[in-house]
Amino acid sequence: MSNVPVAVVTGSNKGIGLAIVRALCKQFPGDVYLTSRDPGRGQAAVAQLQQEGLRPLFHQLDIDDLQSIRALRDFLKEKYGGLNVLVNNAGIAFKVHDTTPFAVQAEVTMKTNFFATRNVCTELLPLMKPYGRVVNVSSMVSSSALGGCSQELQQKFRSDAITEEELVQLMNKFVEDTKKGIHQKEGWPNTAYGVSKIGVTVLSRIQARLLNEQRKGEHILLNACCPGWVRTDMAGPKATKSPDEGAETPVYLALLPSTADSPHGQFVSEKTVKPW
Repeated sequence: MSNVPVAVVTGSNKGIGLAIVRALCKQFPGDVYLTSRDPGRGQAAVAQLQQEGLRPLFHQLDIDDLQSIRALRDFLKEKYGGLNVLVNNAGIAFKVHDTTPFAVQAEVTMKTNFFATRNVCTELLPLMKPYGRVVNVSSMVSSSALGGCSQELQQKFRSDAITEEELVQLMNKFVEDTKKGIHQKEGWPNTAYGVSKIGVTVLSRIQARLLNEQRKGEHILLNACCPGWVRTDMAGPKATKSPDEGAETPVYLALLPSTADSPHGQFVSEKTVKPW
């Protein structure tokens, strides 16, 4: 078993994920794993970074596939005895003009952005070593979507006592409400991506609370963040930030020094804690 520290970035063969791996390769004192669903694309991304003089490693990971998550979990456990840094970056978004029915968009977006991210956390958080850092990439859209929710939903999503089970029920309810065509009547905003990222931000708050309760002395810090509006396949060419600029806040959170006790359980943008 290796004593080398290890970092994993999900969905990192392109865009912000690739930029996060690039930065960690330069700054993290250990092994950095670039992961992607498609091994060919992942290996090509590794080769690209190697040409820049960096040394990322590759592991296949499809966050929509529980077996794939568990294979990574078992590999990390066996080779490293745990995990030091986890950046949950993988996610999807439909384009604005996509004609896919909204209910389908809601189900597909929720499955990956919320439920698959949650599965990664369920499997990998128990592996986090003391002083570990977990970064869940959310979006400022989660804030604006929260503002578009009914007062009742806002109260639930801001609650310091909401449980993971209650959050899961709410995410499922959104998908069901879209299928019935009643989501706006039920107080939801008209953005599947936004609601999925509300889920990620609130899940992060819950997970941080549980770490405080169950693993208090281990100094693990877990936060959600917004990378900003970044020029990627997802956000398009008009976005204001380069992927390397978008990586700055996630990397800052991934590399919080061992002496830090905050931020923890926060929503962070531009390296600054934002109100939720």
